[in-house]
Amino acid sequence: MVRNSLCPARSAGFHNDYYRRRWQCVPHRSRQIPEHTGAQRHNVKDPASQGSLENLQRLNDPSFQVDVGFVQAGVAGCVRVDALVSLGSVFYEPLAVFYRNARPVYRLSQFSGKRLAIGAEGSGTRALALTLLNANGIESGGKTALLDLSGEDAARALTKHKIDAAFLMGDSATPPLMRELLRTPGIRLFNFIQAEAYARRFRYLSRLELPMGALDLGKNSPAQNLYLIAPTVELIARDSLHPAISDLLIEAAREVHGGATLLQRAGEFPAPLEHGFRISDDATRYYKSGKSFLYRILPFWLASLADRAVVLLVPVIVLLLPGLRLVPTLYRWRVKARIYRWYGALIGLERDALGNSAPERRKEMLKRLDDIENGVNNMKMPLAFADQFYVLREHIRFVRDRVTTTASGS
Repeated sequence: MVRNSLCPARSAGFHNDYYRRRWQCVPHRSRQIPEHTGAQRHNVKDPASQGSLENLQRLNDPSFQVDVGFVQAGVAGCVRVDALVSLGSVFYEPLAVFYRNARPVYRLSQFSGKRLAIGAEGSGTRALALTLLNANGIESGGKTALLDLSGEDAARALTKHKIDAAFLMGDSATPPLMRELLRTPGIRLFNFIQAEAYARRFRYLSRLELPMGALDLGKNSPAQNLYLIAPTVELIARDSLHPAISDLLIEAAREVHGGATLLQRAGEFPAPLEHGFRISDDATRYYKSGKSFLYRILPFWLASLADRAVVLLVPVIVLLLPGLRLVPTLYRWRVKARIYRWYGALIGLERDALGNSAPERRKEMLKRLDDIENGVNNMKMPLAFADQFYVLREHIRFVRDRVTTTASGS
């Protein structure tokens, strides 16, 4: 899809069924989105990607035909984000760390020297895992083995004792997979007892609490309340995204993610949370007052058409305003010009009368004066200029009296 059209290409994550499942209603809602003419409708294009980092790179690349992407908060790093805006955070993406150890582990630094699966290259899981491990003194290239395993591959390696811990997020940490790992003897779910410290140090993280028995009430799994940390996933768009599309995407996000889950309250998402990307002006307006007036009262295609008409007409009106101010002046000049034309004829006749007193010339002048008077009487005059109209008639009478008096004296 080309840029600036009303059919957004949306970039999902990894062979990323996770984002697609969460947004399965978006293609349906996007069938409401007409192209510029309002006559043709399109589905959302949904190219697969390797995750948040690749989505970010695509959005930054003008040659790549994508307008909106899911990006995990905190992965922007040194990537240029000037031309990108956020439509808001749409859901939490908690980090689940499963490990094999005889005793509980409470600090990530205790994984030093272990074999850790931290996700595939380009994934948000790997980016977050590296950030957290670095904060605990564990760096890539050191004595700790950092493996690019994710999802079922990482879970399988953990159960077969090939790794010591697995960092899972998104579709890698589905409830069935988490239940399976928790049922496996010797495997534990890491309890982030320092979750509040992580959330304060890394502002894009939130502390979440997984209640006791939330995964399996019958077996009381987990057996105690566990703390997790989670970045939010943001809906990132190019700053050229059409305002109407921005409204529809946020509205769809509200339908998909507005309900309550184990880890979020009803109505918590979408939310205008800034984590490295500024919230777009259109999104800010939507969160404050909802859809614009036209889109609330009109069908989408008609509101879109009216919106474009307003955009085109406003500059024209701005240019015409100075000209419109001249209209009253031009109108007054036009009316006065008609009056002054008769004054010109009247002055010329009076001068002739004073310079030539022959009787035959006087009769001709009186005839011309009658023509002037008839022309003035037939002239349509606005009420605002009635005073000048009657003054002109008085002056015609005055000239007639002078011509008649001059003729009588002769």
